[in-house]
Amino acid sequence: MTQSDFKDANNKKIIAGILGILLGGFGIHKFFLGYTTAGIIMLLITLLTLGIAGFIMGIIGLIEGIMYLTKSDQEFYQTYIAGRKPWF
Repeated sequence: MTQSDFKDANNKKIIAGILGILLGGFGIHKFFLGYTTAGIIMLLITLLTLGIAGFIMGIIGLIEGIMYLTKSDQEFYQTYIAGRKPWF
């Protein structure tokens, strides 16, 4: 992991964590990390159920946002950027 990758991972970790906590029900944090399919799934579930399942998607986003912020920069990079793990 180069210095540039480390800085990029730190920036993405913080932004994705905040987006997950604040807008997790809409899957915005997934789109930010490049997980388009997962983001579309979360967004459609929220919109098609008129927000009823959005509460559950919001809880998932909250959990993922906290997980992003509590991981080390290297662990975040390995798991979500290099490893491309879309869920939890």
